[in-house]
Amino acid sequence: MTRHFLRDDSITPAEQSGILDLAAELKADRFARKPLEGPQTVAVIFDKSSTRTRVSFAVGIADLGGSPLIISTASSQLGGKETPADTARVLERQVAAIVWRTYAQSGLEQMAEGTSVPVVNALSDDFHPCQLLADLLTIREHKGSTAGRTLTFFGDGQSNMAHSYVLAGAMAGMHVRVAAPASYSPRADIVADAERIAVETGGSVSLISDAREAAAGADVMITDTWVSMGKEEEKQRRIDELGGYKVTAELMSLAADDAIFMHCLPADRGYEVDAEVIDGPQSVIWDEAENRLHAQKALLTWILEQD
Repeated sequence: MTRHFLRDDSITPAEQSGILDLAAELKADRFARKPLEGPQTVAVIFDKSSTRTRVSFAVGIADLGGSPLIISTASSQLGGKETPADTARVLERQVAAIVWRTYAQSGLEQMAEGTSVPVVNALSDDFHPCQLLADLLTIREHKGSTAGRTLTFFGDGQSNMAHSYVLAGAMAGMHVRVAAPASYSPRADIVADAERIAVETGGSVSLISDAREAAAGADVMITDTWVSMGKEEEKQRRIDELGGYKVTAELMSLAADDAIFMHCLPADRGYEVDAEVIDGPQSVIWDEAENRLHAQKALLTWILEQD
């Protein structure tokens, strides 16, 4: 049966752990696996602009022996005359997998329903699961393990990153705190899904409105841009409403002494995080950015082996 990776819980906690193990192996020996040797082609489709996703998938597919086919929806029929399902039926006859960075989660679901090759969510408005694999790999590298660690996300709890941290963090046995105003709380159904997973893994999910309380003793401090693509007109309102959740040196001082700071990038220094934090000694953002490559290679290798 074809497996897809549309949201963080498209895989089980055990499968997540196995993919992260494989990512560490591929980071240590970059060209050890060639599941796309031939070369086979992977379609990588972009509705949104991208740096890290574009580079890491293009390089990773090549490392795995394949050929990346980069497609912009602006120069294709997808989203215009053609449905995601119809596009998938065309692509499946020529490519080994489809990776799509898009807006609506429903489009990814339609594409996956209409194809026999794996579909990977490279970002949607609801989730960013590939980023979370990279982030969990980074936490493992700096903390030894994820289980039992406390991770705090500050800012827009309704963002795709917050949703993915809630799900993937619970799957990894972490205690996930989301520090956000009540009006920016994560979707209730996603929190409920994460809480069900946490019963199995020993993790937990907490929604906390007080930033200082949420920071206390945390092992991992995380934020993301307050103004996602497509929400630029909301910038001033978001600054006003989320200003109390900026990650500052003072807020970092409330976390564990050996806490690390993470940000998926791009960062808006001075808004969601102060420059002295993101450029400081506790920041591991460059390791995090590199790990997109290794985590996504592991994911593609694993998902292609499921057929």
